[in-house]
Amino acid sequence: MRKIKLIASDLDGTLLLNGAQKLQSQTCEIIERLMERGIIFIAASGRQYPNLLNLFAHIKDKIGYICENGCMSCLNGKMISQETMDRKLGDEIIQAITEREGCEVMISGKKTAYIHSKNADFIKYMQEVVHYYITPIDDIFSVPEEYMKISVYEEAGINSANYWINNFGERCTVQVSGTIWLDMVPKNVNKSTAFAKILQHLNIDAQDCIMFGDNYNDLEILSMVGCPIVMNSANADIRAHGKYTVDTVENALLRILDGDGFE
Repeated sequence: MRKIKLIASDLDGTLLLNGAQKLQSQTCEIIERLMERGIIFIAASGRQYPNLLNLFAHIKDKIGYICENGCMSCLNGKMISQETMDRKLGDEIIQAITEREGCEVMISGKKTAYIHSKNADFIKYMQEVVHYYITPIDDIFSVPEEYMKISVYEEAGINSANYWINNFGERCTVQVSGTIWLDMVPKNVNKSTAFAKILQHLNIDAQDCIMFGDNYNDLEILSMVGCPIVMNSANADIRAHGKYTVDTVENALLRILDGDGFE
Protein backbone atom coordinates (compact mmCIF):
# COMPACT_ATOMS: atom_id res chain seq x y z
CA MET A 1 0.00 0.00 0.00
CA ARG A 2 1.34 3.45 -0.94
CA LYS A 3 1.82 6.00 1.81
CA ILE A 4 -1.07 8.46 2.03
CA LYS A 5 0.25 12.01 1.64
CA LEU A 6 -2.92 14.00 1.05
CA ILE A 7 -6.64 13.62 1.73
CA ALA A 8 -9.23 15.76 -0.04
CA SER A 9 -12.94 15.88 0.70
CA ASP A 10 -16.01 17.45 -0.77
CA LEU A 11 -18.28 19.29 1.69
CA ASP A 12 -22.02 19.24 0.90
CA GLY A 13 -23.30 15.67 0.89
CA THR A 14 -19.91 14.37 2.05
CA LEU A 15 -18.48 16.04 5.15
CA LEU A 16 -21.77 17.92 5.54
CA LEU A 17 -24.55 15.34 5.52
CA ASN A 18 -28.32 15.78 5.40
CA GLY A 19 -28.18 19.51 4.72
CA ALA A 20 -25.86 20.28 7.66
CA GLN A 21 -24.24 23.72 7.60
CA LYS A 22 -21.51 23.08 10.15
CA LEU A 23 -18.98 20.34 10.73
CA GLN A 24 -19.35 17.73 13.42
CA SER A 25 -17.63 18.67 16.67
CA GLN A 26 -14.83 16.13 16.23
CA THR A 27 -14.07 16.73 12.54
CA CYS A 28 -11.33 19.34 12.94
CA GLU A 29 -9.72 17.36 15.77
CA ILE A 30 -9.53 14.27 13.55
CA ILE A 31 -8.02 16.31 10.71
CA GLU A 32 -5.43 17.75 13.12
CA ARG A 33 -4.43 14.24 14.13
CA LEU A 34 -3.93 13.39 10.46
CA MET A 35 -1.81 16.49 9.96
CA GLU A 36 0.37 15.49 12.91
CA ARG A 37 1.22 12.39 10.88
CA GLY A 38 2.23 14.50 7.91
CA ILE A 39 -0.98 14.10 5.90
CA ILE A 40 -2.22 17.24 4.16
CA PHE A 41 -5.97 17.93 4.12
CA ILE A 42 -7.79 19.75 1.33
CA ALA A 43 -11.42 20.90 1.46
CA ALA A 44 -12.65 20.57 -2.14
CA SER A 45 -15.94 22.37 -2.58
CA GLY A 46 -18.19 24.47 -4.74
CA ARG A 47 -18.45 26.86 -1.80
CA GLN A 48 -16.73 30.24 -1.50
CA TYR A 49 -13.39 30.68 0.27
CA PRO A 50 -14.62 32.85 3.21
CA ASN A 51 -17.41 30.36 3.94
CA LEU A 52 -14.91 27.49 4.04
CA LEU A 53 -12.63 29.46 6.36
CA ASN A 54 -15.52 29.82 8.78
CA LEU A 55 -16.41 26.12 8.60
CA PHE A 56 -12.82 25.11 9.41
CA ALA A 57 -12.18 28.05 11.78
CA HIS A 58 -10.10 26.04 14.28
CA ILE A 59 -7.65 24.85 11.62
CA LYS A 60 -8.32 27.34 8.81
CA ASP A 61 -4.67 28.28 8.22
CA LYS A 62 -3.40 24.70 8.42
CA ILE A 63 -5.32 23.13 5.53
CA GLY A 64 -5.82 23.75 1.82
CA TYR A 65 -8.92 24.72 -0.12
CA ILE A 66 -10.38 24.14 -3.56
CA CYS A 67 -13.19 26.68 -3.83
CA GLU A 68 -15.90 27.58 -6.32
CA ASN A 69 -15.69 24.18 -8.09
CA GLY A 70 -12.06 24.72 -9.03
CA CYS A 71 -12.06 28.45 -9.82
CA MET A 72 -9.83 29.18 -6.84
CA SER A 73 -7.38 27.25 -4.67
CA CYS A 74 -5.48 28.26 -1.55
CA LEU A 75 -2.89 26.63 0.66
CA ASN A 76 -1.50 27.91 3.98
CA GLY A 77 -3.35 31.18 3.49
CA LYS A 78 -1.90 31.83 0.02
CA MET A 79 -3.71 31.68 -3.30
CA ILE A 80 -2.39 28.94 -5.59
CA SER A 81 -4.72 29.48 -8.55
CA GLN A 82 -7.66 31.52 -9.79
CA GLU A 83 -9.76 31.14 -12.93
CA THR A 84 -12.12 33.76 -14.36
CA MET A 85 -14.83 33.74 -17.03
CA ASP A 86 -15.04 35.85 -20.17
CA ARG A 87 -17.23 38.81 -19.19
CA LYS A 88 -19.32 38.76 -22.37
CA LEU A 89 -20.15 35.08 -21.93
CA GLY A 90 -20.85 35.63 -18.25
CA ASP A 91 -23.32 38.41 -19.01
CA GLU A 92 -25.09 36.16 -21.51
CA ILE A 93 -25.43 33.44 -18.87
CA ILE A 94 -26.67 35.92 -16.27
CA GLN A 95 -29.29 37.28 -18.67
CA ALA A 96 -30.54 33.76 -19.37
CA ILE A 97 -30.85 32.97 -15.66
CA THR A 98 -32.75 36.18 -14.88
CA GLU A 99 -35.23 35.39 -17.66
CA ARG A 100 -35.92 31.85 -16.47
CA GLU A 101 -38.80 31.47 -14.04
CA GLY A 102 -37.98 30.04 -10.63
CA CYS A 103 -34.23 30.65 -10.93
CA GLU A 104 -31.94 32.91 -8.91
CA VAL A 105 -28.46 33.98 -10.03
CA MET A 106 -25.35 34.26 -7.86
CA ILE A 107 -21.96 35.47 -9.09
CA SER A 108 -18.84 34.49 -7.20
CA GLY A 109 -16.01 36.92 -6.53
CA LYS A 110 -12.90 36.32 -4.43
CA LYS A 111 -14.37 37.32 -1.07
CA THR A 112 -18.10 37.69 -1.66
CA ALA A 113 -20.97 36.52 -3.84
CA TYR A 114 -23.15 39.03 -5.67
CA ILE A 115 -26.90 38.66 -5.96
CA HIS A 116 -29.79 40.73 -7.25
CA SER A 117 -33.00 39.30 -5.89
CA LYS A 118 -36.36 40.43 -4.56
CA ASN A 119 -36.76 37.05 -2.89
CA ALA A 120 -36.15 37.81 0.79
CA ASP A 121 -36.25 34.11 1.64
CA PHE A 122 -33.37 33.41 -0.77
CA ILE A 123 -31.24 36.19 0.71
CA LYS A 124 -32.03 35.03 4.25
CA TYR A 125 -31.19 31.43 3.33
CA MET A 126 -27.79 32.38 1.93
CA GLN A 127 -26.87 34.67 4.81
CA GLU A 128 -28.40 32.94 7.83
CA VAL A 129 -28.45 29.27 6.85
CA VAL A 130 -25.51 28.78 4.46
CA HIS A 131 -23.59 31.65 6.13
CA TYR A 132 -22.30 33.04 2.86
CA TYR A 133 -20.70 36.43 2.43
CA ILE A 134 -23.28 38.12 0.21
CA THR A 135 -23.29 41.50 -1.51
CA PRO A 136 -26.74 42.54 -2.79
CA ILE A 137 -26.37 44.64 -5.93
CA ASP A 138 -28.90 46.82 -7.74
CA ASP A 139 -27.53 46.05 -11.20
CA ILE A 140 -26.38 42.45 -11.51
CA PHE A 141 -24.32 43.38 -14.59
CA SER A 142 -22.20 45.86 -12.60
CA VAL A 143 -20.28 43.38 -10.45
CA PRO A 144 -17.01 45.21 -9.66
CA GLU A 145 -14.66 42.27 -10.22
CA GLU A 146 -14.11 39.45 -12.66
CA TYR A 147 -16.58 36.58 -12.63
CA MET A 148 -15.32 33.26 -11.34
CA LYS A 149 -18.42 31.09 -11.01
CA ILE A 150 -22.01 31.82 -11.99
CA SER A 151 -24.58 29.75 -10.12
CA VAL A 152 -28.21 28.89 -10.71
CA TYR A 153 -30.34 28.34 -7.61
CA GLU A 154 -33.71 26.57 -7.88
CA GLU A 155 -35.49 26.17 -4.56
CA ALA A 156 -37.67 23.35 -5.90
CA GLY A 157 -34.59 21.46 -7.11
CA ILE A 158 -32.37 21.65 -10.16
CA ASN A 159 -34.42 20.23 -13.03
CA SER A 160 -33.02 22.37 -15.84
CA ALA A 161 -29.52 20.93 -16.20
CA ASN A 162 -30.04 19.91 -19.81
CA TYR A 163 -31.14 23.44 -20.69
CA TRP A 164 -27.88 24.95 -19.38
CA ILE A 165 -25.73 22.21 -20.89
CA ASN A 166 -27.39 22.55 -24.29
CA ASN A 167 -27.10 26.34 -24.32
CA PHE A 168 -23.71 26.92 -22.69
CA GLY A 169 -21.95 23.56 -22.34
CA GLU A 170 -19.72 24.13 -25.37
CA ARG A 171 -18.42 27.43 -23.98
CA CYS A 172 -18.13 26.76 -20.25
CA THR A 173 -18.14 23.91 -17.75
CA VAL A 174 -21.67 23.18 -16.51
CA GLN A 175 -22.01 21.03 -13.40
CA VAL A 176 -24.79 20.10 -11.02
CA SER A 177 -23.28 20.69 -7.58
CA GLY A 178 -26.19 19.81 -5.32
CA THR A 179 -29.92 19.27 -5.26
CA ILE A 180 -30.70 22.98 -5.65
CA TRP A 181 -27.53 24.35 -7.30
CA LEU A 182 -26.01 24.28 -10.76
CA ASP A 183 -22.68 26.00 -11.46
CA MET A 184 -21.09 27.38 -14.60
CA VAL A 185 -17.35 28.07 -14.61
CA PRO A 186 -14.73 28.73 -17.31
CA LYS A 187 -14.36 26.01 -19.95
CA ASN A 188 -12.25 23.03 -18.87
CA VAL A 189 -12.18 24.21 -15.25
CA ASN A 190 -13.36 21.88 -12.50
CA LYS A 191 -12.21 20.75 -9.08
CA SER A 192 -9.54 18.53 -10.61
CA THR A 193 -7.77 21.38 -12.44
CA ALA A 194 -7.24 23.18 -9.12
CA PHE A 195 -6.36 19.88 -7.44
CA ALA A 196 -3.65 19.22 -10.05
CA LYS A 197 -2.13 22.66 -9.39
CA ILE A 198 -2.02 21.99 -5.65
CA LEU A 199 -0.36 18.62 -6.22
CA GLN A 200 2.19 20.23 -8.53
CA HIS A 201 2.88 22.92 -5.93
CA LEU A 202 3.40 20.27 -3.25
CA ASN A 203 5.16 17.78 -5.55
CA ILE A 204 2.71 15.01 -4.58
CA ASP A 205 1.61 12.17 -6.86
CA ALA A 206 -2.17 11.77 -7.21
CA GLN A 207 -1.74 8.05 -6.53
CA ASP A 208 -0.74 8.96 -2.98
CA CYS A 209 -4.04 10.75 -2.38
CA ILE A 210 -7.55 9.96 -1.14
CA MET A 211 -10.65 11.83 -2.29
CA PHE A 212 -14.09 11.68 -0.67
CA GLY A 213 -17.04 12.74 -2.84
CA ASP A 214 -20.72 12.27 -3.53
CA ASN A 215 -21.71 14.19 -6.66
CA TYR A 216 -20.91 14.82 -10.32
CA ASN A 217 -18.59 17.74 -9.60
CA ASP A 218 -16.35 15.31 -7.66
CA LEU A 219 -15.86 12.79 -10.46
CA GLU A 220 -12.74 14.32 -12.02
CA ILE A 221 -10.76 14.19 -8.77
CA LEU A 222 -12.15 10.75 -7.92
CA SER A 223 -10.79 9.51 -11.26
CA MET A 224 -7.34 11.01 -10.55
CA VAL A 225 -6.50 9.73 -7.09
CA GLY A 226 -5.14 6.38 -6.01
CA CYS A 227 -7.99 5.87 -3.53
CA PRO A 228 -11.39 7.31 -4.53
CA ILE A 229 -14.02 6.96 -1.79
CA VAL A 230 -17.69 7.69 -2.36
CA MET A 231 -20.50 8.21 0.13
CA ASN A 232 -23.08 5.45 0.50
CA SER A 233 -25.74 8.14 0.12
CA ALA A 234 -24.58 9.03 -3.42
CA ASN A 235 -26.52 7.75 -6.40
CA ALA A 236 -25.43 4.58 -8.17
CA ASP A 237 -23.69 6.44 -11.01
CA ILE A 238 -21.41 8.19 -8.54
CA ARG A 239 -20.84 5.13 -6.33
CA ALA A 240 -19.54 3.29 -9.39
CA HIS A 241 -16.54 5.64 -9.39
CA GLY A 242 -15.46 4.76 -5.85
CA LYS A 243 -12.97 2.10 -4.85
CA TYR A 244 -14.74 2.13 -1.48
CA THR A 245 -17.99 3.51 -0.09
CA VAL A 246 -18.47 4.86 3.44
CA ASP A 247 -21.24 6.23 5.64
CA THR A 248 -19.24 9.15 7.06
CA VAL A 249 -15.88 10.72 6.27
CA GLU A 250 -15.03 10.94 9.97
CA ASN A 251 -15.33 7.18 10.49
CA ALA A 252 -13.13 6.58 7.45
CA LEU A 253 -10.50 9.02 8.75
CA LEU A 254 -10.50 7.27 12.13
CA ARG A 255 -9.88 3.98 10.34
CA ILE A 256 -6.85 5.54 8.69
CA LEU A 257 -5.58 6.83 12.05
CA ASP A 258 -6.06 3.39 13.58
CA GLY A 259 -3.99 1.80 10.81
CA ASP A 260 -7.00 0.01 9.34
CA GLY A 261 -6.86 2.15 6.24
CA PHE A 262 -7.79 1.84 2.59
CA GLU A 263 -5.49 0.21 0.10
